[in-house]
Amino acid sequence: MIITPAMSAAASPAGKDRPEPYRRHVAVAADRAQQVGQPRSLAADEDEGEDPEEIAEQAEQYAEARSAPGIVAPGAYSAAWAQQQALPKTSGRWQSVTDVPYNSDDPRYRDIESNSSGGAGFVTGRITGMAADSLGYVYAGAANGGVWRSRTGGGRWQPIADRVSSPSTGDLRLDRAGRLWWATGEANTSASSFVGSGVYVLRDPRHGSFRPADRVGGTELESTIIRKLRFFGDTVWAATNRGAYSHSLTRLSGPWKREFAPNPSYLPGGAQAADADAAYKNIINDFAADPKHPDRVIIAAGWRSGDDYNGFYTRRGGAWQRTVLAGEMPSDAANVGMVTLAPSADGSRYYAIEQSPTQLTTNPDSALQGIYVSRSGSPFGPWTLGADYRELAASGSALTDPGYMPGVQSWYNQFLQVDPADPDHVYVGLEEVFESADGGAHWTTPGPYWNFGFACWSIDPSKQTGDCHQTTHPDQHSAAVTRLHGKPYLVVGDDGGAYRRPVHGAADADGHATDWRSLNDGTMDVLQYYSVGVGRDRGGVAVSGGLQDNGQSLLRPYDRVMGSNFGGDGTDTIVDPRNGCNIAEEYVYLDIWVTQNCAVNDGSWVTDPSLATSYEVAPPDNETGAARFVAPITADPRDSRLWIAGGQHVWIQRHGFAIRSGDEWRSLFDLGDGHVATAVATSGGYVYAGWCGPCNNQGFTRGIAVGRTDGSGWHQLTLPVEGTLPNRYVSGFDVDGRNPRHVVVAINGFSRKWTEGPGAGVGHVFESYDAGSHWTDISANLPDVPANTVSMVDGGGLALGTDTGIFYRPERERRWSVLGHDLPTTTTLQLKTGPTGRNLYAATHGRGIWQFDLSALRRHH
Repeated sequence: MIITPAMSAAASPAGKDRPEPYRRHVAVAADRAQQVGQPRSLAADEDEGEDPEEIAEQAEQYAEARSAPGIVAPGAYSAAWAQQQALPKTSGRWQSVTDVPYNSDDPRYRDIESNSSGGAGFVTGRITGMAADSLGYVYAGAANGGVWRSRTGGGRWQPIADRVSSPSTGDLRLDRAGRLWWATGEANTSASSFVGSGVYVLRDPRHGSFRPADRVGGTELESTIIRKLRFFGDTVWAATNRGAYSHSLTRLSGPWKREFAPNPSYLPGGAQAADADAAYKNIINDFAADPKHPDRVIIAAGWRSGDDYNGFYTRRGGAWQRTVLAGEMPSDAANVGMVTLAPSADGSRYYAIEQSPTQLTTNPDSALQGIYVSRSGSPFGPWTLGADYRELAASGSALTDPGYMPGVQSWYNQFLQVDPADPDHVYVGLEEVFESADGGAHWTTPGPYWNFGFACWSIDPSKQTGDCHQTTHPDQHSAAVTRLHGKPYLVVGDDGGAYRRPVHGAADADGHATDWRSLNDGTMDVLQYYSVGVGRDRGGVAVSGGLQDNGQSLLRPYDRVMGSNFGGDGTDTIVDPRNGCNIAEEYVYLDIWVTQNCAVNDGSWVTDPSLATSYEVAPPDNETGAARFVAPITADPRDSRLWIAGGQHVWIQRHGFAIRSGDEWRSLFDLGDGHVATAVATSGGYVYAGWCGPCNNQGFTRGIAVGRTDGSGWHQLTLPVEGTLPNRYVSGFDVDGRNPRHVVVAINGFSRKWTEGPGAGVGHVFESYDAGSHWTDISANLPDVPANTVSMVDGGGLALGTDTGIFYRPERERRWSVLGHDLPTTTTLQLKTGPTGRNLYAATHGRGIWQFDLSALRRHH
């Protein structure tokens, strides 16, 4: 769920009694409505920092950290994963912290910044692939959490892809033989934020698990994103960001064949591969085929924001050529963006969702061109319009405000699911779940965005969501139909996990389903954390973390269910080690909120504003947009009252959790126009700030600034392009608590073997004993993989979190080992030690929060 930070102080007069996320949503809509007829350029489309641009910005910035200053050659992740497998492992085992249910509607946390009472219920991370059979087996593919199996129609999940190098899911499908196909590399953003390692096939999905040997073909699809797999006849087709590929369904050996690339010169190794728009020049979104002639394939190609190659293609005379589909669905480049196509089981219907670049750039209400149906069963048409965004808004949608209506994010969330038993019964996933029982003539909204806008809503904790029924989490991505005990069910995957209801379910008078069931029971922990913070609480520790799509989670001692005490997206976190209810949560772009009671609130602030216990304390760079999507914040480990935050400026405040206003921040240093902080650390009066700007591979620049907390001695380090520190993204620091001039830095991206860019250099971990004047590469035998976070742990050792694992180097030793056992393949974005220093906590972006008992290392040595 994405809500703009720029509107955090604005409120709609009609929404005074609603939680802050609802009021932000209304303000966002009003802001978008003022932009009618103002076309947005590609660059502006990525930088506005607002729905839907905010989603694109998050994906772009995630990718930048891993690719700048150049593009990454295929094979990089697989090579790193193979290097990791060859390393020894230390003693000790990782234990999951967040493998418990996470209730986004937890009635304990109904403070001003909470989404609680919205109606999504139990949630987990983003589910981008869904497949199911007729015996109640359901398979869920997570955005960055691998594949999971349920034998009970959903719930009681088991991971079945922990041994594969990429946990990112683009698509998940069962073929006619019952084999499960997994396409890695999430493609919802049309940006390579979570690239994959190819396509895998599990021959016995009811019992087996994916292995590296299950990969189809060679390295052809490594470092790509794959939006769809389609089976036509004896061929499987893969829609990637580097063109359309095909492979035999009967013989799985041999390479994938690139069937079509609209602009091959922009592919890696091509003459225009270095062009700023190269990543957007060969995007394939989906395929369709005539049921009577499976060799008559249609390719839907195009970048969501528009390009000359956008459109439909079919093969004529041995060559792929543009084709115009018959009927009402546009086929021109200006109106063909993200497209999803789906046939009915009996071949009598074809359905389509079409997102339009023209609508995206000119219509503030929606990017949706329409939902279409071909009643001939042929994807060549004739196509008729089933619904546009206005009709969907009138069908019971929660998105009726001008400026934010159905399809506003249709380039990001789309699914189509036709009832296998009824070709006229179809489900559409956009921000919400829509349903038609008559082939698209009429629509209802069984899964509205949330319940906040409806008369049945109430913040009353005793009523959960008032008199409203549970809905799904917003932003839909995948769907399937299963049968459980002979009864058919729809299962959907979205930004909050997986949900289920009967195919012939019940609904209220508004068309909202009364029978959704969350399948997020805590057994499938694919939560996407950016951060973790730990503090003492109730004789134990409270664990907080900032999450993509799902706010801030809080797990206190004796809790059996985590609660969500802040809404929107949660990014970085500061927690008082002495009091786990002193929490600072950063919403995107440095929008910081603080609470001193864990944000426990029964919602009484809606009638008495003085009862709110969460306070917005954002530094000024939040208002000016001069900060990264995930901007760094930290506290001095020896003084929890001293905080540092990074945007274009390095900010300091000395009131700790008693801060109540953004005016209490003071600028220590200006990093420079166009420069934004990527990492900050402080200890013993020293501050280190890493920055980039530009941050993409077009003129990528990075640096490190160092100074004192009293404002003195600030300077930019001299960092040669070729030299000790590579010209790559600065991800994280840690400072020696005994000697603040002793600092270690983690460098993201791949070394120059894989990164085709100036000054990419080598190495991922560097150490300085003179406050950054000189650096030593201590990467040694580490795999060549993006490094995200580094932590000095008790005993003098170093722990490093990367895109594929966590590594450890003991004090006075040179070589690294894999830290501990039982941690699945995952991306670790932040490492922090607990209040006693005994436990290390890892915030993973796709497999929740984990902890490691560091005393196991001391026992070992």
